[in-house]
Amino acid sequence: LAATPVGREDGGLSGPPLRDLALATTRDIYRLTRGRIPIIGCGGITSAEDALAFARAGASFVQIYSSMTLDGPGKVREIKDGLVDLLKGRRWADVVGEDAK
Repeated sequence: LAATPVGREDGGLSGPPLRDLALATTRDIYRLTRGRIPIIGCGGITSAEDALAFARAGASFVQIYSSMTLDGPGKVREIKDGLVDLLKGRRWADVVGEDAK
């Protein structure tokens, strides 16, 4: 990230620019711990699809911050409702780590 324009900006880096790195890190931690510890996925989660990608990478939970700050507290319900549709009757626990195995 240091070589990118956002990586050279003053202040913290958050939101979508972190998503790919955060997903890869979540997947690596899940593999290294063999899924034995809970992982909180965060970094660039702006949609139900993003949240589900973190679950599949190994996140037991997800944290949203920037998208809720920018879009308001209704973002939580929007993501939750989208997850219900995407999971199609499966449980969150059913998909945790399925892309990291």
